[in-house]
Amino acid sequence: MKITELFRLEKKPRRGLLAIEWIAMGYLLFTLLMMALQWQKLHDASSMLSARVEFVAVTVGMWVVYRLLPCRLTLLLRVVVQMAFLAWWYPDTYELNSTLPNLDHVFAQWEQSLFGCQPALLFSQKVPWAWFSELMCMAYVSYFPLMALLLLYYFFQRYHEFQMAAFTLLASFFLYYVIFVLVPVTGPQFYYMAAGTDQIAQGVFPNLGDWFLTHAERMAAPGWSDGFWYHMLDAAHDAGERPTAAFPSSHVGITTVVMLLALRTRSKVLCLTILPFYVAMCFSTVYIYAHYAIDVLAGLLTGTLFYLVFSRLYPKTSA
Repeated sequence: MKITELFRLEKKPRRGLLAIEWIAMGYLLFTLLMMALQWQKLHDASSMLSARVEFVAVTVGMWVVYRLLPCRLTLLLRVVVQMAFLAWWYPDTYELNSTLPNLDHVFAQWEQSLFGCQPALLFSQKVPWAWFSELMCMAYVSYFPLMALLLLYYFFQRYHEFQMAAFTLLASFFLYYVIFVLVPVTGPQFYYMAAGTDQIAQGVFPNLGDWFLTHAERMAAPGWSDGFWYHMLDAAHDAGERPTAAFPSSHVGITTVVMLLALRTRSKVLCLTILPFYVAMCFSTVYIYAHYAIDVLAGLLTGTLFYLVFSRLYPKTSA
């Protein structure tokens, strides 16, 4: 794509919202319903409501910008804005699901029954090497850069499928967020801290009820604490991590969608660039205590399913 094509006015500009914007609006309505049902338990319901007003205002504002200058660049900006908002929607799931009884004790017990141990507790102990720790941290931090790489490839190399790729990613994200709101599982880094690793090691998994309504302490990631990628991971967790969103692993699920979208392009360079990060991601989520191993398995299955559904659904939604 030539630079001049970015600014070339479209002959038939889209009049209404994009499919990804409609998906975002649908998720907003879902969260408003959840807020209405839990209003008295929410920590700061009025701020959550005003934030949603701001989201709608920004979305409408980007639509206005596109209508004034309908070109590929302003269309890209609309997609970028919706993708950027995902970082805000994620911690918002904690505000909604922390009012529900925590289910980590159920998932930890399933983990124990399936594997005979807690892989997240043992993985870093069995593989303590500094280089492996850095590899795991780098893989986990690559989450959003991999999505950006994929979408930019589609935008510049397969523009006719760009919105399909963006829709598939965003719809997958929001379906994961719906699950996170309705299935309150925090993952090992929060649950092990609250329950005590001594009890976890002995196969005791206490029911914490609404503990995470008022607590958000987490275990530090294991591994080489002086590593560059370790510090990058720690900074990312400090900025946006909350006791939420463990099941299924959206890191694994979304990168599965990214990998399948990359395979769709038949670009060997793109696929070989993403593949090692994807494989490492599947292990890193357990290594750094972010997920149970069953979360990873569920992420693989749901990521594949979401890709198959949403990549086929897009032509109907955009018609």
